[in-house]
Amino acid sequence: MIRKIRTKVVVLGAGPGGYSAAFRCSDLGMDTVIVEERLNLGGVCLNVGCIPSKTLLHFVKIIQEMKLFNNRGIVSNSFQIDLNGLRSWKEGVIKKLADGLNNMARMRKIEVIHGCGKFVNSNLLQVEGKSEICEIYFDYAVIATGSRDAKLSFKLCDDARIWNSTDALELKMIPDRLLIVGGGAIGLEMATIFQVLGSRIDLVEMSDRLVPAVDIDIVKIFTKYMNNKFNLMFSTKVKKIQLEENAIFVTLEQHNKSLSNVKLYDAILIAIGRIPNSKFLDVGLAGVQLDSQGFVLVDKQMRTSVSHIFAIGDVVGQSMLAHKSIHEGHVAAEVIAGKHRYFDPKVIPYVIYTDPELSWVGLTERVAKTKNISCESSIFPWLASGRAVASNCQQGLTKLVFNKDTHKIIGGTVLGVNASELLGEIGLAIEMGCYAEDISMTVHAHPTLYESIGSAASIYDGSVTDMINMKVRMNNR
Repeated sequence: MIRKIRTKVVVLGAGPGGYSAAFRCSDLGMDTVIVEERLNLGGVCLNVGCIPSKTLLHFVKIIQEMKLFNNRGIVSNSFQIDLNGLRSWKEGVIKKLADGLNNMARMRKIEVIHGCGKFVNSNLLQVEGKSEICEIYFDYAVIATGSRDAKLSFKLCDDARIWNSTDALELKMIPDRLLIVGGGAIGLEMATIFQVLGSRIDLVEMSDRLVPAVDIDIVKIFTKYMNNKFNLMFSTKVKKIQLEENAIFVTLEQHNKSLSNVKLYDAILIAIGRIPNSKFLDVGLAGVQLDSQGFVLVDKQMRTSVSHIFAIGDVVGQSMLAHKSIHEGHVAAEVIAGKHRYFDPKVIPYVIYTDPELSWVGLTERVAKTKNISCESSIFPWLASGRAVASNCQQGLTKLVFNKDTHKIIGGTVLGVNASELLGEIGLAIEMGCYAEDISMTVHAHPTLYESIGSAASIYDGSVTDMINMKVRMNNR
């Protein structure tokens, strides 16, 4: 028996972008149905991605601080980790947030159908669930199916020791020797977690540096901090993996030459990026066009090639970030409701949640120069921050980039503890077209880490007093 449903809007996928689009559609008075394969809303981010990883990163940060303050006020001869307790706490965090989303869907009277949806035509979606098959007739659809882990170019046998990020976050074991393939955000964050939990880590990256989007002066410092925690191997790729009962034998290729010694590991985490979940949706039957990589093509209103079908989030490519997906979901919902909305932000923030964190927003010096924008930068070292020294995180820095001609801020990078929490002011300043003086003359609370933003601006405009004022010295010569 096939159940038939008629709705104004169907949202395919309930990650951050999907549930945000659905909730906004409902709030704007439209009958809305969500189709989601998982039991809970929240997608990869909440269930097996952003939230569990940040939960574990918070845990390992506490462990590191306890070790740091051993014999500095905390007296302990050993730090024991209870994996069962850690897993339980992680799952509790996920459940609390998932329950909240499920309740919000119920309060909005949004029907959630669990199963895999496929397009039959441009106004009909078929959903195959565990207990029933549904046909959903819709006026509008929002594709928000996200992405999945990319795989190595050569095929591997199924083995519990070969992980993707979801496997790693399950914490079924803490390997003594762990190989991480991929030096992006996921690889670096997983390395941060497992290094503190006791693994010896090799991280291999095909390119010759970390974080190519960030200026090299910051990346050099960041790389030094990472190298102190685990072994980084650049211009390196995996050539062969041999699975044996007691070990995994890996042959690596560096600078296009095989390394002479075969390395032994207990587990391998593959973190080489993500690919869009568009392959099994049969979007072609609806007339929706994809690019050569499988991403759904959309305009600034998030419309696909079919005017009443929208797409948002990872499945449309560009930056695969939850916060970008959420805003795209809002745009899609409001356009469906007849509002004139566009997704056209000046900047999108980026964060790598390592220790220390690395965050950036807007233009770097390198990108500004490629755009023929005359720019200057200022850097405030956290060694001059009272809060940073008091919190033992003085290794950080705050860098701002300004248009040399207009003195407007165009970008910023923060390296340090809780750098992610400092990025908001910089992003807002760029969106609002603030001048250096607007930032430096804003009263920032003291002592705080975020006052480093005001200090960096005051270095640029020559009003700094927390450091030697080089502009005054130059003018007095």
